[in-house]
Amino acid sequence: MTDIGIDKPHLTLLGLGAMGTALARAWLAAGHPLTVWNRTPGRAEPLAAEGAKVAGTAAEAVAASDLVVVCLLDDASVGETLDGADLTGKNVVNLTTGTPAEARARAEWAERRGARYLDGGIMAVPPMIGSPESGGFVFYSGSQAVFGDHQRTLAVPAGTRYVGEDPGFAALHDVALLSAMTGMFAGVTHAFALVRKEDVAPGDLAPLLAEWLTAMTGYAYGLAGHLESGDYAKGVTSNLAMMVQGNSTLLETAAAQGVSAELLAPFTTLMERRVADGHGDEGLAGLVDMLTR
Repeated sequence: MTDIGIDKPHLTLLGLGAMGTALARAWLAAGHPLTVWNRTPGRAEPLAAEGAKVAGTAAEAVAASDLVVVCLLDDASVGETLDGADLTGKNVVNLTTGTPAEARARAEWAERRGARYLDGGIMAVPPMIGSPESGGFVFYSGSQAVFGDHQRTLAVPAGTRYVGEDPGFAALHDVALLSAMTGMFAGVTHAFALVRKEDVAPGDLAPLLAEWLTAMTGYAYGLAGHLESGDYAKGVTSNLAMMVQGNSTLLETAAAQGVSAELLAPFTTLMERRVADGHGDEGLAGLVDMLTR
């Protein structure tokens, strides 16, 4: 069964944590017939009142639909949950957070059991699900046929972005974006630490940080251009030598403010090593090579 020519396809959802429940409510609100299952049955009761059919076992839930969406704790729980289910002819869409390697192995596992497999990386938190204006979306990778057949249904909770046939690419893109976010969080945390003991209200600093970081996001395009061209010095306005010189001010200020530099030090040390190797005229692209050797 596919979305083509069918108004509201039936689907099954395994896992009713905060994210699974948000997904379920989005599909129900859109009028999709939905069968749900959760290891703790009580979590399904509110959804039953909203129109979902509750299966007694995961195997029963899988049997109810051709499209089976899985949103569980981890990869091990996916294997345990689907172990007793007949996956022959099923389209399994796994939205459980995992690594690229786990996604690739799970795809092979599903295919051996007769299923087509699509992996997903959710770039949203539960309150963003079902709200198109929130900007949340899901990376998908694996079977292009499954994505094409069911894209309209999958797009109900959040936007969809297909990133390739390699089942591990959704998780890889997910982790890449989350890693960048983590680095940003580290910088924001350090910034607030610098002013923590001063007469500077955090609420006054926050909009300045947000505006500045937003203005800096375009650097991603420049870094990508350097990596693709192989010319790491072309068009560089603030080269590594200048950045390393400026970093000394960042570190000295942190020390003077009684703030640990442990969030900055690994990055500044990497930059210093690149300059010491004779690449002071470059931007940051060479650091990518240093990390991947």
